[in-house]
Amino acid sequence: MAHPRSRRTRAIALPAGLALTASLGFLPAGAASALPADDAATAATATADGPKLSYVVNTYGGHYTAASVKRAIEKAGGTVVIAYDQIGVIVVHSQNPDFAEQIRKVRGVSSAGATRTNPIAPQADTAIDLEQPLGSAEATKAAAQATDEQDPFEPLQWDLPAIKADKAHQKTLGSKKVTVAVIDTGVDDTHPDLAPNFDVAASANCVSGKPDTTPGSWRPAAGESDHGTHVAGTIAAAKNGVGVTGVAPGVKVSGIKVANPDGFFYTESVVCGFIWAAEHGVDVTNNSYYTDPWLFACKNDADQKALLESVTRATRYAERKGAVNVAAAGNSRMDLAADELTDTTSPNDTTPVTRQINPRECLDYPTMLPGVVTVSATGAKGLKSSYSNYGHGNIDIAAPGGDSTAYQAPDAPATSGLILSTVMNGGYGYKAGTSMASPHVAGVAALIKSAHPRASAAEVKALLYAQADDTACGAPYDINGDGTIDAVCEGGKSSNGFYGTGMTDALDAVRR
Repeated sequence: MAHPRSRRTRAIALPAGLALTASLGFLPAGAASALPADDAATAATATADGPKLSYVVNTYGGHYTAASVKRAIEKAGGTVVIAYDQIGVIVVHSQNPDFAEQIRKVRGVSSAGATRTNPIAPQADTAIDLEQPLGSAEATKAAAQATDEQDPFEPLQWDLPAIKADKAHQKTLGSKKVTVAVIDTGVDDTHPDLAPNFDVAASANCVSGKPDTTPGSWRPAAGESDHGTHVAGTIAAAKNGVGVTGVAPGVKVSGIKVANPDGFFYTESVVCGFIWAAEHGVDVTNNSYYTDPWLFACKNDADQKALLESVTRATRYAERKGAVNVAAAGNSRMDLAADELTDTTSPNDTTPVTRQINPRECLDYPTMLPGVVTVSATGAKGLKSSYSNYGHGNIDIAAPGGDSTAYQAPDAPATSGLILSTVMNGGYGYKAGTSMASPHVAGVAALIKSAHPRASAAEVKALLYAQADDTACGAPYDINGDGTIDAVCEGGKSSNGFYGTGMTDALDAVRR
């Protein structure tokens, strides 16, 4: 079993064979529907004897309403951390155990809920994602095999020809005017393969829910995960005669850090990430995580409903501002189109409980939110990766995410079925997961935006899907060859539950 962090960051560590882990309509209402808030509507006298928790409060539209709700928050024992008035979301800290219940009764409040079940306090767990580092002998051999047109380790990147990125690079590397934001664990912009393409102005630390632009704040701290750095390299590692090559090595990449030191991606951080990207001209966001602490957040729970509403508002705002939001489908081997699923991991920041959920009412977010591009993972043989979530009507597109080399071995000279990319301290390493698939699609979206600079987010998505290579379900899916069907693919060649509209295509992105 992979390290628990990989459940949150959608990367799977496969160091020695196989180690796998397992439409909302919310928008801020217009001014005509805004209800005048009433400070006196706070239901009870505030107390402050509970654990300190973080909350999101979603308001109806209108400046007067937001201002009045903020006063009610203070009376209910809350402290406003930041208010995103452009989407009607307020981030609050409170030690009043009845805060959410009280504030929901305030006029002008659409929903409110705690973003976590664990108090705001440091945790003891500082372990990072396991990875398979690139060996020196393997690196030397790859560099000797590289052509004049390739970066030294590109012969090991089977994933680039799988989506025709190598051929796309003969036409263009992408535009420096396009930026992809990696909303993740942070990006090490000092890495020699990332530094040439890093966009400082579009980078920030959003862990608290409020953006911090202190230089370097977007980097992982010592002992924190290199997940975001790996993702960034897949998108835009420079074609500079060093290391690896990204899918779109000529575009810019930024780092928006939303994972706290323990690897949790909480709602307020994610909301901050999307708003920061939207307000800083980002063209594509990559989201290789699910929002903690709920693997699936349910609309029939008052707290979870509020979390869904906040992130839905944020993703829609980012798209309205021109960003294409791309997200990993998840690594639990689940059929997201099933009538019922079993969630045994939520809440993951305290004590999980086993619950049966309906994936039409309980969503893995942001990936299952309306408008978000949901990406499944494939291995070196082009089959759905053994761990990848799937589901007809849920998966939009597929891309290489890697798989156990025992299941899907690449053709020589590549040696590992995992995805090679940048890691901390100027290094390179292999990872697998839908986390690794999503940035391939984000890179292709960036190439489309480079070729069509005036295209809207909706138009980029339309081209992304239209240009994908149709991929049929194929033979019954028995990935380990034991005679048992491991998953059932539903749908036709042009649209199905394993591959969505098909394998993303970088070459078509630059020639059509």
